[in-house]
Amino acid sequence: MTGRTFYEFFAGGGMARAGLGSGWRCLFANDIDPVKAAAYETNWGASDLRRGDIGDVRAAHLPGLADLAWASFPCQDLSLAGNGLGLGTDTNGSRTRSGSFWAFTRIVRELADDQRAPGTIVLENVVGMLTGNEGRDFATVGRALADLGYRFGAIVLDANHFVPQSRPRVFVIAVRRFGRVPPELRVDAPVRPWHPDVLVRAVQGLDRRTADRWIWWNPGAAPTRTSALSDLISDRPTGVVWNLADETAKLVAMMSDLNLKRLQEAKRAGRRMVGSLHLRTRATPHGRKLRAEINFAPTAGCLRTPKGGCSRARVIVVEGRRVRTRLLSPEEGGRLMGLPEDYRLPGHYELAFQVLGDGLAVPAVAFLRERILDRIDLPARWRRDAAWTRYRAVEPFGQPMPEMA
Repeated sequence: MTGRTFYEFFAGGGMARAGLGSGWRCLFANDIDPVKAAAYETNWGASDLRRGDIGDVRAAHLPGLADLAWASFPCQDLSLAGNGLGLGTDTNGSRTRSGSFWAFTRIVRELADDQRAPGTIVLENVVGMLTGNEGRDFATVGRALADLGYRFGAIVLDANHFVPQSRPRVFVIAVRRFGRVPPELRVDAPVRPWHPDVLVRAVQGLDRRTADRWIWWNPGAAPTRTSALSDLISDRPTGVVWNLADETAKLVAMMSDLNLKRLQEAKRAGRRMVGSLHLRTRATPHGRKLRAEINFAPTAGCLRTPKGGCSRARVIVVEGRRVRTRLLSPEEGGRLMGLPEDYRLPGHYELAFQVLGDGLAVPAVAFLRERILDRIDLPARWRRDAAWTRYRAVEPFGQPMPEMA
């Protein structure tokens, strides 16, 4: 499948673009964050990117007619680690950061008024979107899509199907009413692992009109991951250094009895053991205390945007009595996100993980594209109109779409 087009909102470093691949052409991208926008320009060029608040973007800024609008809108107010403010409402007075979703729906509505609504929409966010405000946030998203004239469904897709990182995310896939969904892409009832209980409960909370637009997407069999965390961790990392022996000793001294037991078991394993190490503030009989916690599972925890020393991802490597610790390197973080080796991250450690922590697992996007997006049938009329449509050009974007024979 080649020749489809897309808009990329909340584009970050362009990981949706990486996952969609060369068969999909980006017409427009937008992000407000200067660090992520700079990473986008470094890897994809500046010609398609508009920096700034999505609230300032209008349909007139968007060229052509896109087959897909991708929106990984902010998760801060929906995640378990966030503040629980949710989506807010479609008014400036009560809008949250995650509520920038409303600016996206306004753009789609403007495109529809201009006869240019995208054939498909993908919304991506944390699983907390399903439970926020007792499910009302998800119901609000569904109702907004239905009001825009779309049928929609969702799957929960974890990056650990592809890379050794636990990173479950909700992907809502919506299709304009004229789009044909092949029978093999849908089922009549939820199926595992794509529709876990938390999603089923969220769907049960939809109002009747919205529920009538629901699709149980079926991307087929889940892939089997072939790599483990130990495969991605280098003995000679770039961008970070191994801790000195006394620094590692301090971390070991911060471990609870349970974590010390894990460390002893790793020493007795008789082979190279690679694990994750995190600093966590825990309640103890003597008050709250900073603890070092380790896990030698083959899958790392979810990468996050670092907001301080405690949130930085660390690794521990044990070979017999030898114990080494250090920060996870940006290069290794890129591998955990499935980024291509030639993807260029910011040179500063914190900035690199700012791009990674808020990013998309590239193989998850590629899976969604291959199993669903490439196979949704948009009528020939839609394809023909996409080639001929003119648009209102607003600087610095906009050259007329080339005419096709």
